[in-house]
Amino acid sequence: MNMNPLVIILMGSKADWEHCQKIAAACQQFGLETALRIGSAHKTAAHTLKILRQYEADPRPKVYITVAGRSNALSGFTDGTVSAPVIACPPPSDSFGGADIYSSLRMPSGVAPALVLEPLNAALLAAKIFGLQNADVRESVLRFQRNQAEKILKDDEEIGN
Repeated sequence: MNMNPLVIILMGSKADWEHCQKIAAACQQFGLETALRIGSAHKTAAHTLKILRQYEADPRPKVYITVAGRSNALSGFTDGTVSAPVIACPPPSDSFGGADIYSSLRMPSGVAPALVLEPLNAALLAAKIFGLQNADVRESVLRFQRNQAEKILKDDEEIGN
C-alpha cells in the first residue's frame, strides 16, 4: 500500500491551471506526490464533495491546497469537509491588484484553512506539515532552508567590503 504523503491541489476552474502547476512543481521539489483536480464549491458542489470523499478514504497522509479566486468558497468547503490540513493559495488577479484574499481571510467559526499566497510557500508549508512525521520530507525542508541561507551568505560575500 502506498503511504507516501499526498498533496491534493484542488482548483476551482481550469483558469487556475498555471498557478496550480507552480504549486505542483514546488511540491515535487520536496519529494511530495501531487494530484490535481477541478471542482467548484459554487458550480459543482456534489462533484467536489465526491472528490474530497475519494481522497479522504485514501489512508495516506495528505494536505489539500485549494486554488480559487474571487469568492473563495472552495477553501472553506474543503476545510469543513476533510480532516486533513487545508492551505488556500488563491491565484493572482489583475482585477484585484494581486490576489483576492478577502474571502480567504474570514471563515466561519470552526473552519480554518491556512492562507499562503506564493505557490512555493504553499508547498513548503505542506512539506513542513508532513515533515512532522516523515524524516525524508523533513530533510528535504532542511536542505531547502540550508540552500536559501547559503544563497544569502554568498550574495553578502559578493557585495561585502
